[in-house]
Amino acid sequence: MQAVTDDRLALFAEMESKYEQKDTEYFVSLLDHPDYVVRTRATCILVDFGGEDKVRYIAKVLKNDENELVRHEAAFSLGQMCYSSAIPPLTDATLNDPSMFVRHEAAIALGVVGSTEAKETLEKALNDPDKPVVESAIVALSNIQFMEKLSKNEKFAKLTGG
Repeated sequence: MQAVTDDRLALFAEMESKYEQKDTEYFVSLLDHPDYVVRTRATCILVDFGGEDKVRYIAKVLKNDENELVRHEAAFSLGQMCYSSAIPPLTDATLNDPSMFVRHEAAIALGVVGSTEAKETLEKALNDPDKPVVESAIVALSNIQFMEKLSKNEKFAKLTGG
């Protein structure tokens, strides 16, 4: 365990340097790293770099990563990015991911994005067998309704969406 921790810390030091250089390609390459902690961090860093061009990378993580924690982080991250291009991968995860943990976060993320395009998916999620997913869909639908009808402050609406 100590060797893994030492290796991880050495890699984190390298990652910090690459972060300061805004080296997107480096962090994209880490999305396939064998260490789930590294993949999680790389996902967050790509989102921090910003830009809709990062959605496809994070969506790939959401769809394909073997670790549910990493997929959960990808769902959260896509919500924080707030691009409508994130809706299809979040929709797929909300309805089809094998992990309740990921389905819940994908539903919340759809509410944070706040597009009416997500309403049909969230209404289907109301029938999910896991209560946290159903409750997340309710929160997300409530936020979309709020954004449609009442909100004058987009930042506030997104903060209350999940």
